[in-house]
Amino acid sequence: MLKFHNTLSGQLEEFQPLNNKDVRLYICGPTVWSYAHIGNFRTFTFGDVLRRYLKYKGYNLTHVMNLTDVDDRIINEAKKAGKVIDEFTAPFVEAFWEDSDALGNERPEIAPRATEHIAEMIQIIEKLLENGHAYESEGSIYYRISAFADYGKLSKINFQGNISGASGRVDTDKYDKENANDFALWKLVNENEPTGWDASFGRGRPGWHIECSAMAMKYLGETFDIHAGGVDLKFPHHENEIAQSEGATAKLFAKIWLHSEHLKVEGETMSKSLGNYYTFRDLIEKGYTASAIRYLLLSVPYHKQLNFTFETLDGAENTIARLRDFRNRLSEANPKDGINPDLQEKAKNYLADFESAMDDNLNTSQALAALHNLVREVNTALAHEIVCTEDRSLILYIIDKFDSVLNIFGEVKEEMLDAEIEKLIEERQEARHNRDFARSDEIRDLLAEKGIVLEDTKNGVRWKRK
Repeated sequence: MLKFHNTLSGQLEEFQPLNNKDVRLYICGPTVWSYAHIGNFRTFTFGDVLRRYLKYKGYNLTHVMNLTDVDDRIINEAKKAGKVIDEFTAPFVEAFWEDSDALGNERPEIAPRATEHIAEMIQIIEKLLENGHAYESEGSIYYRISAFADYGKLSKINFQGNISGASGRVDTDKYDKENANDFALWKLVNENEPTGWDASFGRGRPGWHIECSAMAMKYLGETFDIHAGGVDLKFPHHENEIAQSEGATAKLFAKIWLHSEHLKVEGETMSKSLGNYYTFRDLIEKGYTASAIRYLLLSVPYHKQLNFTFETLDGAENTIARLRDFRNRLSEANPKDGINPDLQEKAKNYLADFESAMDDNLNTSQALAALHNLVREVNTALAHEIVCTEDRSLILYIIDKFDSVLNIFGEVKEEMLDAEIEKLIEERQEARHNRDFARSDEIRDLLAEKGIVLEDTKNGVRWKRK
């Protein structure tokens, strides 16, 4: 029985989709003004595990993750770079998908861009103006939170009477408005600004919050199952999404809200000023593997703070190496025919432990513990030579089940036979002799991809498996 801790209710709830086995999921994606950092990827990797486990449970999933490609920061950075926003954001969009793919995150079914959904934003704003939830001030349009009685129901902040108590967390748009808590839906731009769109209520550009409401409802409907994102978005972004969406439709916006907690670095908030700000690419350049980074991001349940350290990342590298070595040894073992009922029962119990952990609000820490318990059990059985052919098949199947959600083992590399390796080395030596260095390097790279390391010594070429 799958249960989630719903931020909206503050309770652990059994998951019941709105429409049988069909699940509609929205996750706030990146703002593509720079490279995504590891805190961002903690949220996106949590989102990947969420989508993978929903599919594991047999649900039909429609997953939408937006790309915010217009906001004040993007506009300002594009101006500094002397580029229009599409030109400015393009390399960061490409980099995000490259990094996300490398981390083993599946791509969502739909990845809309804000700039391609301005018409939908305008339609919502028109509704809000018509029903009194929004108003115009000096050419800009604001949401009137006093018109939405449930404002604060997600963040549990009490805004009634005195708003100054939340002053440090209010979305402070630099425009005149009736109330300091009111937020911009549409920002006036003058005719000379290149980034602007025409609307019935005047030329301007959208506020950040309206973008997600428009894209979520376009692809998932006015009410959908799950909305997820980082805890830093809970207020004001997600609170404002609820207000403007439900203000326009008078319907529940999202049934369940899930928020991933902060990532700290060596116990500190990540910031460039502290010198502890790391993008995914920074860690790759330091020699770490994507699989180890992913393992570390999953090592703590999404709803608890994760303290990133290089010591724990080194430990993740060693763990990934041991897990892959275990799978290889099991695959290459030469077990006797038959079945070991006791080992089979234990393996199935560890799979049940994994599913129980994931059913409990995606407890990846306990899910990984179930995996490691299975590995220890099987390693002991291998040492005592009590693993049979049918046991190996079952255990490899169970490992694949684990990895369909965790995705930390990686693809099984096709093993090369020693004779194949020797033949390629001979071809490489001949290419070197003929000064065909391009072919020589090509063969070296091919062998490296297959896990074969070449060493050129004074006594000839030696090779070994990684």
